[in-house]
Order: sequence, then structure tokens, then C-alpha cells
Amino acid sequence: MNQTFKTKIFLFLKKFILIALLIFIATFIEMYWAMGSLSERMSSGNPDSAFFDDAYLISVFTTVFLTVVFLALNFIKKTYLKIAIQLICIISIWYFWNYSIFIDRESSWSTYLFKEELLYTLSLSFFPIWVLSIVLVIALNYISKKYEFR
Repeated sequence: MNQTFKTKIFLFLKKFILIALLIFIATFIEMYWAMGSLSERMSSGNPDSAFFDDAYLISVFTTVFLTVVFLALNFIKKTYLKIAIQLICIISIWYFWNYSIFIDRESSWSTYLFKEELLYTLSLSFFPIWVLSIVLVIALNYISKKYEFR
């Protein structure tokens, strides 16, 4: 096999692993930072499920999905467009997961209106999502540039 081909495969795998690891860690931290106040509450879907289990599974699913999406986005050459798409993906997915956790651990045990659920989830999630999504996008773009195929 050609040495250049081996080098490209090694760089791709290294980039893939770094991106996946970064997304997993950022998602896990975001779950605990934003929804950690609900960690002691019982899940309505599975009362035996701990918050750690939910955060771990959510992080795994998000990692698999976003790693594929972000690797596909590397073909976009316009940096600002790519960054905007990355931020929209991260923010919407994390907000959806936070909303799901809020429904599962708080809202299903009480009487919240849909608008109240959205606003309460937004109040818990706004700062953690923005801070971690910006840090994550900066780190992802740094990794993408560092391990770019030449």
C-alpha cells in the first residue's frame, strides 16, 4: 500500500476519534451543567434509570450522529456557513435532549403547559448550551484544520 494512503487513513481515523471524543465529553458536560438540578428526580419513563445513564446514552447517540454530520460538513469550504450549520445542529440537538430530560424528570410529574416547558428548559439550558457549543465549534474547526488532508 502507498505510504501516502496509509498516512491519510491514519489522519482520518485520528480526526474521527478526536471529534467523537470531543462531542461526547461536551454533550455529557452540557447535560450535567444544564439539567443537573433534575438529576435526583425520578424518571417517569424508567424509574430505575439514573440520570447518569440517561446522560451517557444521550451522549453516545449524539456523538454518533454529530460526528458523521460534522465530518460531512468538512466538504463545505465557506467557513462561516460551516460554523453556522455546526452551531445550529449542536444547539438544536442539545436543546431537544434537555427538553426530553425536563419532560421525563419534571414535567411529567406535574402540570406544565407546553410553553412553560419550553421556557423553563430554555432558562436552564441557555447559558450552558451557548458556552459549550461555541467552545465545541472552535475546537472542532481547530481539529479539522490541523488534520486536514493535503
